[in-house]
Amino acid sequence: GGRTRAIATTAPAAAGPKRLRNDMGNKVTVVLGAQWGDEGKGKVVDLLATEADVVCRCQGGNNAGHTVVVDGKEYDFHLLPSGIINPKSISLIGNGVVIHLPGLFEEGDKNEKKGLKGWEKRLIVSDRAHIVFDFHQVVDGLQETERQAQEGKNIGTTKKGIGPAYSSKASRTGLRVCDLLGDFKDFSTRFKNLVHQYQSMYPSLTVDVEDQLKKLKEYAERLRPMVRDGVYYMYEALHGSPKKILVEGANAALLDIDFGTYPFVTSSNCTVGGACTGLGIPPLNIGDVFGVAKAYTTRVGIGAFPTEQLNAVGELLQTRGHEVGVTTGRKRRCGWLDLVIVRYAHMINGFTFFGIIIRSLIIIANMDVLQKVEVEYETFPGWKTDTSAARKWNDLPAKAQNYIRFIENHIGVPIKWVGVGKSRECMIQMF
Repeated sequence: GGRTRAIATTAPAAAGPKRLRNDMGNKVTVVLGAQWGDEGKGKVVDLLATEADVVCRCQGGNNAGHTVVVDGKEYDFHLLPSGIINPKSISLIGNGVVIHLPGLFEEGDKNEKKGLKGWEKRLIVSDRAHIVFDFHQVVDGLQETERQAQEGKNIGTTKKGIGPAYSSKASRTGLRVCDLLGDFKDFSTRFKNLVHQYQSMYPSLTVDVEDQLKKLKEYAERLRPMVRDGVYYMYEALHGSPKKILVEGANAALLDIDFGTYPFVTSSNCTVGGACTGLGIPPLNIGDVFGVAKAYTTRVGIGAFPTEQLNAVGELLQTRGHEVGVTTGRKRRCGWLDLVIVRYAHMINGFTFFGIIIRSLIIIANMDVLQKVEVEYETFPGWKTDTSAARKWNDLPAKAQNYIRFIENHIGVPIKWVGVGKSRECMIQMF
């Protein structure tokens, strides 16, 4: 006689047609900084976002700063994904992001005055994202002052409360968007406990708890229509109809909490792994990983910078490149392109393509750089011509072409884009 086998399944009831095992869903494109931030990621994201259905942020907070220029209008984004400009795409703030609510709404309203319409209807916020409170920002400043006093140097944070918010998250005392939208009485109790915890560490910290709670209650109602379960939303986006999904990294590889120049780093993973953990995306769904670098190097804040030029060259790069932080307004430290760090970023992220942002200003001076690291320089002749009108590879001077090809060969990743200016059309696509 034949034997029958009973198979018990605990799978959720499938919606729609049964899927084949090999249907892995849509692939996600990730854009990441390959240096210390400020590489021009916003430009590459903006380019890709015009085609994207969903644009996501996966980590960091409003310590990031991206400038996007469209039709002569300059938009500044800190928390909002740059894709918010595209009226046809959805912007998602993932669970790995820490959100300062006053900052989020102020940013949206400011950009709305410049012509960004209907952004609140295109924004989705994960219910699992942690909240940055005003007192986190105060504590950030207090910690910096303390570091300066104790060690004679600080980290050079943006004082946006990002580190303290991630500390609350890691110590399991943080509060999330879902907590704010749940039972407000319970939220208030936990908020008060968190304030007391910080006040015991920082006796000079004063918080008007009732005033804060009143404001938070108002923000909660404005936020409520935007909030979704991020995991289910992302799963549907990956496994529903074909979609172009873009993840916009903030900060950069050398600022990563694990792989950066610790302790002079940010407090999240700004390498490719952050896209998976910060949105709930399986590694299998990661498609192209775009690295972005500048034709020179800049850094904001304190920490190692072997190719830094503390001289007229550095000053020229700073002024000609308009190297001022979007978030802090601080002058950026400038120096030569460091290919060692770019290759290191590639080792971690596995870039499939690269974008290089060049300016019309590479000038070569004598390399009297004496720092703790012996820097081995490769010297190239400068192209002392304006490249901002170049729209095709052949429009670039031969010397610029040689420089770009050298970078490409050195890191072993094809360069897909060369950026030559601020606005959307100042981008040469190579293939």
